[in-house]
Amino acid sequence: MSRVSIQAEDFDPAAELAALEASGGGGVASFTGIVRGEGGLVALELEHYPAMTTAQVERIVGQALDRWPLLGVRVIHRHGRLEPGERIVFVGTASRHRTAALEACAFLIDWLKSEAPFWKKEHFADRTQWVEARAEDDAKAESWKR
Repeated sequence: MSRVSIQAEDFDPAAELAALEASGGGGVASFTGIVRGEGGLVALELEHYPAMTTAQVERIVGQALDRWPLLGVRVIHRHGRLEPGERIVFVGTASRHRTAALEACAFLIDWLKSEAPFWKKEHFADRTQWVEARAEDDAKAESWKR
């Protein structure tokens, strides 16, 4: 069971975890990302091309399924205007054993953070700016290629 959703609407992490737990595995790992309000951030805006974004995320989920013995994967990434404290991303994985679930979850969130085709714009009270890629995020994603 794998599902990818690129959506504007909020999601319920408990419901997503319950679906993964029902897969019959021995381990479920998850990550929920929240918009931070550091530096006076008023909102984070994410833009994307729907078909391209969905295809790219489905491709990387396929890589995770090929690499680890997973029973389930759930990836949700929101787009649009999000305020600090709102959920932005969910990654959940289920496997018979914890190591596969944990590693696959980390792999997927590292990829989403650095490679997913979203353009992020930060809105502050006095300015708006595009978010630049961070070297440490790129390095973490690159480490999975070794």
